[in-house]
Amino acid sequence: MTQIDRPFRPRRSRTGRRISRTVAAATALLITLAACSAGGDPAPHSSASGKQRAKQAPTWRTDPGSLAALGDSITVGFDACTVLSDCPEVSWATGTDPKVDSLARRLVTHPATQSWNFAKTGALMSDLPVQVASAVRRKPELVTVLIGANDACRRSVGAMTPEASFRADFARSLTSLRRALPHTQVYVAAVPDLLRLWSEGRKNPLGKEVWKLGICGSMLRDPDDLTKPAQDRRAKVRARVVAYNAALAEVCGKDPLCRFDGSVFDYRFTDRQLSTWDWFHPGARGQKELAELAFRAITRRPA
Repeated sequence: MTQIDRPFRPRRSRTGRRISRTVAAATALLITLAACSAGGDPAPHSSASGKQRAKQAPTWRTDPGSLAALGDSITVGFDACTVLSDCPEVSWATGTDPKVDSLARRLVTHPATQSWNFAKTGALMSDLPVQVASAVRRKPELVTVLIGANDACRRSVGAMTPEASFRADFARSLTSLRRALPHTQVYVAAVPDLLRLWSEGRKNPLGKEVWKLGICGSMLRDPDDLTKPAQDRRAKVRARVVAYNAALAEVCGKDPLCRFDGSVFDYRFTDRQLSTWDWFHPGARGQKELAELAFRAITRRPA
């Protein structure tokens, strides 16, 4: 059998083979880098970062479709129309009186069927969880909270609600609401400045006589007593209100869909905004001012 000569193929040296592998690896690296710079697949750990960026923070809406109001006598219009009676039609939050132009009238298309008032005269912060439970059944898009004046307005300074208890009850209420309604917005108004209520209301002789019935004894007792002990007592009540508002602001500030409005405490109201029945609660004019303050805060665009 004739043997066919094979063509001559020179053998590669080991050095040559190493050079070839190095060139191939370098070429592959260049191709990978080029693909990444041209928008190719990111590194595995970048995928998680992309998903995190995709999660957008909750956005505050300035046009909620429904509203539930929580709070105390202020929100049910106590003493705003007749003596010792609730007057919900002039409530700053859900009232129907056009002269007040409540928050519900300004924000909600159908306030008669899409706004609810669960506030109670005499309510304390410890009563707020029960009101929250009632509100969540309606699934409102906005919940308003104005409560805390009664926690400071006790028969004496010693009977005021401790700041720690006030904070805990509010935090529990907000947590409960958030668990049931994760997308509902919450507007929290500051507790009004009770010292200013004293300074304005005491200008009216009849008002001072009504206060003797026992309204907010910690602040309003002996309204003409300007001795140091009396001034110190009033200062302690005001300091407790300031502490309450700090607690409201802090707890609310941890929730991206909660807005605390300190303007209610800062507002320089006069006796013209007070009830002509007790010179302590807001009258119809005062309710109108509260509605305006709340409307500004709620419709303010996020920064």
